[in-house]
Amino acid sequence: MNLPEHTEIFLGRQPILDASQNVVAYELLFRSGWNLSANVTNDVLATATVITNTVSHFGIDNVLDKQLGFINVSYELLMSDVLELLPKERIVLEILETVKIDPKAVERCRELKAKGFRLALDDFEYDDSYDELFEVVDIIKFDMLLSSPEQVEASLERIRRWPQIQLLAEKVEDLEQFHRCHAWGFSLFQGYFFARPAILSGKKANPRQLVLLRVMNQIMNDVEIREIENTFKESPNLVLGLLRLVNSVGMGLRLKISSLQQALVVLGHKHLQRWVQLLLYVQDGTIATNPLMQMAATRARTMELLCQSRSKQVDADAAFMTGILSLVDVLLGMNMEDILNQLSLSEDVRDAILLRQGYLGRLLALMESVEIGDFSSVAEGLESLHLTAADLSHAELEAMQWVGQLGEMVD
Repeated sequence: MNLPEHTEIFLGRQPILDASQNVVAYELLFRSGWNLSANVTNDVLATATVITNTVSHFGIDNVLDKQLGFINVSYELLMSDVLELLPKERIVLEILETVKIDPKAVERCRELKAKGFRLALDDFEYDDSYDELFEVVDIIKFDMLLSSPEQVEASLERIRRWPQIQLLAEKVEDLEQFHRCHAWGFSLFQGYFFARPAILSGKKANPRQLVLLRVMNQIMNDVEIREIENTFKESPNLVLGLLRLVNSVGMGLRLKISSLQQALVVLGHKHLQRWVQLLLYVQDGTIATNPLMQMAATRARTMELLCQSRSKQVDADAAFMTGILSLVDVLLGMNMEDILNQLSLSEDVRDAILLRQGYLGRLLALMESVEIGDFSSVAEGLESLHLTAADLSHAELEAMQWVGQLGEMVD
């Protein structure tokens, strides 16, 4: 299967977290624009072409920032020289469960390990044929949806003889499962447990978040800058956070903003609203390793860019707001409708967030499909929105770069 010339490449990425729930790596998922539903690892030529083009086209730093990247490796790709074109200091080769562990595969893994590559085993279920590999394997991934607790515990008992191996729990879908895996000795976690709302009855936003919600509402109601300034001053740390954020590379300002009043005047209501929304997610000044912030900001910026490039009827600012607020219930641990009732939102934005209705709702649903790697739904969503895989690819890359630039100054 040869890829057509100038094939558009679509890249999905899923965060991998450590025990402190910081992003330390991404699993990279590749698709070609002409067939989003097909996994390119089914064919070594297609895989090699897409992976090498992705590294050169997207730029590994743009995609991974400072983190590692996991790439799925089939038997054919394992034996291919193309792997050696990849930056070994940034890439983990994730050997699929379909790879037959024969003497050639074992020897090839030893060769790649000697060249400095990290190796991981995907969807692991113990078999004694793996024993020869354990000396060179760095990470073993367990699929928590496919493995029963008894199977996990039996496999863990077998591999404890190789204490250098890190354990990665995949498809961790809630905090209870995260804590159980951590107790078993897992140190890496993949899944969207961090983006699942844990609603606590009667919980209120903390004082810092309450100030930000008030400022957001003031901006939406177009109040005077002086009133907004007074609200900000109730939380001095927020003033510092705003100044650091607007001075980041992602803002693109030529002059340095040195005071709250200057920031409010230079930004104006429209841009101030964006930075206040982002500030909601900034915890202890971190962006680059905060998975919820990364997801919300990437989601919002991608939606905005898609509206700017393809849809003149939909307000790009409303798209950004929809994306950034779509995870605020997770952030605050509160009911989404209760949060939105505190804000003067348009019906389009409310319906998009609460019901996934309207153009903005479909756009939000598209981003959710991208994040979980449901490429069949991505293809359907693109068609319903009259977008192409190229539109999505370009918007997501620009969004990744933008979010990475935010972290350069804020972190």
